[in-house]
Formats: sequence, C-alpha cells, structure tokens
Amino acid sequence: MKVVSLTEARNNLKAVFDSVYVDKDEVVIHRKGHENVVVIPFDEYNSMRETSYLLNNKNNREYLSESIKQLRDGKTIEKDLLECD
Repeated sequence: MKVVSLTEARNNLKAVFDSVYVDKDEVVIHRKGHENVVVIPFDEYNSMRETSYLLNNKNNREYLSESIKQLRDGKTIEKDLLECD
C-alpha cells in the first residue's frame, strides 16, 4: 500500500491512477486535517461490494459460513464440469 499526500496526488494524478491499475494495489491519499481516502482498482471495489451484499443477508452469511466449515473439515465432493457443445 502506498501513501501520498493530497498535494502529491493532485500533482501526479495520472501516476497515482497508473500505480493503482498496474500494481493492483491501494493508494492512500493523506488529507491533512481531514479523513484520508483510498484509491483502489475497480475490480477490487466490485469484489468488496459483492462480498458486502452477500454477507449482508443472514441466510447467505450462514450458508457461506457452513460451506467454509465443510471445506476446512474436508467434507467436500469433487466433480468434473460438464462440457457443452
């Protein structure tokens, strides 16, 4: 994770965005006297939103937790994917 000042981000906005895109990493923009902000890759943002959506529903959260428990306990079944013509 890279941290830059607001002035540095403003003066090098393209470089900040390119860094986020190329490195697939976050850049924290430090705003003196204000809350910091984070620039993240769009795919990561979408992934975080999807995870939040799925975990926001109690039934989904319980189902996913049970699935993770089964995986960790080795209670899984491996299947081949069907080929479609």
